[in-house]
Amino acid sequence: MIRPRRSLLFMPGSNARALEKARNLPADGIILDLEDSVAPDAKAMARDQIAKAIAAGGFGKREVLIRVNSLDTSWWVEDVTMAGKARPDGILVPKVSTVADLNAIANRLSDINADMSIRVWAMIETARAVLDADKLAAAARDSETRLAGFVFGPNDISRETRIRMQPGRAAMIPMITHCILATRAHGLEILDGPYSDISNIDGFATECAQGRDLGFDGKTLIHPSHIEACNAIFTPPAEEVEQARKIIAAFEKPENASRGAIQLDGRMVERLHADMARRTIAIADAIAAMGH
Repeated sequence: MIRPRRSLLFMPGSNARALEKARNLPADGIILDLEDSVAPDAKAMARDQIAKAIAAGGFGKREVLIRVNSLDTSWWVEDVTMAGKARPDGILVPKVSTVADLNAIANRLSDINADMSIRVWAMIETARAVLDADKLAAAARDSETRLAGFVFGPNDISRETRIRMQPGRAAMIPMITHCILATRAHGLEILDGPYSDISNIDGFATECAQGRDLGFDGKTLIHPSHIEACNAIFTPPAEEVEQARKIIAAFEKPENASRGAIQLDGRMVERLHADMARRTIAIADAIAAMGH
């Protein structure tokens, strides 16, 4: 099933008002956070609030993920245990660098008999993770890892590598492309990291469009004011959807049934374009079904 992931908004698990507000925001997904946005002395309280919020429901068709603390902290076991019992759609794990990290999460979920519907998302935030993106993505072949995809984390990568975060992200594009290729080679999804300059809507929109063109499936956000622009940019334009439907209809004509390529509106169209068209239509239909 294709699921729209244009916009996934981080919401601090320690903020009860934010958790309530998340139920009515037009984001495709909500990431209930236990990591960066939660102070050390509020981790346990945030854990309880997130568990109660998911139990109460009301998130509609939005995808609900829980971001746990990284495996180099003392909190991750309790975080994953709670998440496994709360049954969100997925668990987002920061600073995944090795297949061993994925296996540690998988083992904990297995130990508590967590439902297999819970998927795991790996945040790519370290030099080692970027270098080994293919190895990490290949771990999805083992269904026990539950791996659904990556979230690219530019700020942590910048901190570790000393690559500067500049408008346009020119220095990071090779790393972004490398990670996108790794996910596609193994049939996974990948989301872009958040844009930090909350008030710069034009800069955000430019980065969103760049992310879409580079091949990201959507973007993670840190402020609700970014949702509308993000959704618009990652939604296939109406004319693109209309063209996709024309391509499918053309290939479905009896006279084209055995053809690998046809002419349509003066252009050569191949079967691969039909595959791309089907995905465009599926995404458009899934977005329409979200109803917001």
